[in-house]
Amino acid sequence: MLDNLINLVKQQAGSAIINNNAIPNEQNNDAIETASHSILNGLKGAVANGNINEVMGLFGGKQDVTQNPVTRHIEGGFIQNLMAKFGLDHLQASGIATSLIPMVLEKLVHKTNDPNDSSFDLQSMLGQITGGNTNVQDIMSKFSTSSAGTAAGGLMDKVKGFFD
Repeated sequence: MLDNLINLVKQQAGSAIINNNAIPNEQNNDAIETASHSILNGLKGAVANGNINEVMGLFGGKQDVTQNPVTRHIEGGFIQNLMAKFGLDHLQASGIATSLIPMVLEKLVHKTNDPNDSSFDLQSMLGQITGGNTNVQDIMSKFSTSSAGTAAGGLMDKVKGFFD
């Protein structure tokens, strides 16, 4: 999945990274990998912190990606990574993150919901994010009922060891 995510970021990285003077050309690939890891780690962090509803809302495809708290969290992590790794100031890093992350997540959500596109499988992604083989329908059904709090505890107990 990480290779597919890196390729997706690379396809979207034009003006945000590749054509951006703040990131030297010889560091473009590193910046793309940093974005990819920020996305993956942001999704894992959201699940680890009990925000599975927001993750499922993101991948449900019915919500504006930019309005999802997970997107903002991923952007924040990417901003910090850009500042630490590439010495960018907050304004430069923020400009890159806010232009790239929502665009990549939008494409990722579309690809996971497109039955004709097998590059990203939501069930496999959730398995990697949660550290186990999870069933998408099972997760969605648990969080679409009023017993979401109980389901979150059960799921979090299941994945807790993966994130410790």
